[in-house]
Amino acid sequence: MTRHAVFSSGAKMWRSLQCAKSELRLDLTLACGQTFRWRETSEGHWTGVIGGRVWTLTQTEDTLWYYLYKNQDAAGGKNKPKKKDTPRSDEEETQSATSSQDAEVEAEMLRDYFQLHVKLGDLYREWGAADCHFKEISDIFTGVRMLRQDPTECLFSFICTSNNHISRIQGMVERLCQALGAPLCQLDQTFYHDFPTLSTLAESRVEERLRDLGFGYRARFLQQSAKQILDTNGLQWLDSLRNVPYPEAREALRTLPGVGTKVADCVCLMSLDKSEAVPVDTHVWQIAKRDYKYTANNGQKTLTEKVHRDIGDFFRKLWGPYAGWAHSVLFCADLKRFQNLKEISLKQPKKEEEHEEKCKEIKIKREFDGQEKKTKSKSERQKKAKMSVKTEEV
Repeated sequence: MTRHAVFSSGAKMWRSLQCAKSELRLDLTLACGQTFRWRETSEGHWTGVIGGRVWTLTQTEDTLWYYLYKNQDAAGGKNKPKKKDTPRSDEEETQSATSSQDAEVEAEMLRDYFQLHVKLGDLYREWGAADCHFKEISDIFTGVRMLRQDPTECLFSFICTSNNHISRIQGMVERLCQALGAPLCQLDQTFYHDFPTLSTLAESRVEERLRDLGFGYRARFLQQSAKQILDTNGLQWLDSLRNVPYPEAREALRTLPGVGTKVADCVCLMSLDKSEAVPVDTHVWQIAKRDYKYTANNGQKTLTEKVHRDIGDFFRKLWGPYAGWAHSVLFCADLKRFQNLKEISLKQPKKEEEHEEKCKEIKIKREFDGQEKKTKSKSERQKKAKMSVKTEEV
């Protein structure tokens, strides 16, 4: 039986990418509620599925390490033993070249999945300069990065999130894959499956089967959304939404059963390259009111479309074109599972006091600059008025 890989037990079998923890923290990024299929299978080791393959990831301070497993259909074949002290054959040379090509393909899959072309450190600095609260949080929650997930997996996973919490969503998504996804491999006692295809999800029997698995009313939304996509738009429709503007993609997704504004924004942000999308739920609404003294729509009791839009616009104005990424850092920081990181930080009051003092200095400087500008403008007006009077006297 194949076991989950552990880096310390055989580092030579692992491949790597240069990536500092400040650019990516696996423990935060994979467990903050943007994806539901990764599990910590050993301390600091995360196992999940990308592109129909099972991966285990771990990291050191400046390196991302990864291990790929053979899929079930390929795992049964036995490799022929190689003869010792014999020249390499043409076949072996070809295998070596193919292995090198495979390694580059795999590395590119990871770069794409974690969007490593985006320099997270630069974004953190920009957001921190514009937002003192973000600066305080980001000193603790570094390396929270947005994933670029498969749109089908992202959409149908988030349809399961309605009136739900992360651990329960993880269980539902796992049951969905076990029931309808193609088997990939078994590691220890765990069976891994690919995410179901649109065609499979659209089958008429799916709703009843998912109801039996505890999906409730979501079972109908899953089956009907898949069927609508295939009947109305076709297999490539979801992927094509990566190439249209954010508002258009969001409205297109909202035509699907079980997809409201928040789910549509999650899919836009986490799989369709819309970095400005800010998913808003009651949790994010509370963050806006508690940490940013957001008072617009104060008399509103429910999260309406207008409230959703206004809060999104508020954060987009504050953080810019990658507002959705910044929002996810604050969302992550507010999750119960990560509160211990804040508690550790509270033991360093000096750093917080220095930060608060710096914020005050920035605020005072802005007020001073504004007052100086007003004074200067007034002085210039008075000067021009005097010159005008002198001209008239002449």
